[in-house]
Amino acid sequence: MTFRIMLIVTVAIFAIEGCAPRIDVRGTIPDADLLADIEIGHINKEQVVALIGSPSSISPLSSNTWYYVRERTETIAFFEPEVKERKILVIVFDKNGVAEKVKIYGLEDARKIEIVERVTPTAGKEFTILRQLFGNIGRFEPTGK
Repeated sequence: MTFRIMLIVTVAIFAIEGCAPRIDVRGTIPDADLLADIEIGHINKEQVVALIGSPSSISPLSSNTWYYVRERTETIAFFEPEVKERKILVIVFDKNGVAEKVKIYGLEDARKIEIVERVTPTAGKEFTILRQLFGNIGRFEPTGK
């Protein structure tokens, strides 16, 4: 009897623990004091790296836009992760490498992009199942001649 109760309690504890959310934090955003030290028009790229570190990403179209990204997600059991917080610090430099603009975006600034699920038609013939099964009969050349 005691063994059964202990087994039931152990299974219940593991079941409850398995439903606890898993929190993942990726990236970092510098605190507000460091961001206040980024003076527009006075600080260059090297000084920004020394002050807050290297960026998470640099724009592929222009090396003058730097991104610092922080994201916190929560995953419960086997479900898809849910984004709870996202902060993106964008620093834009001018052509001389001097900070021109600093902006912070949050999850509320994001736009939902609807994915269009269309199939692009391909050129060529569409074969029926019979044509696919019997289409190669008689097309092969005998070997050994």
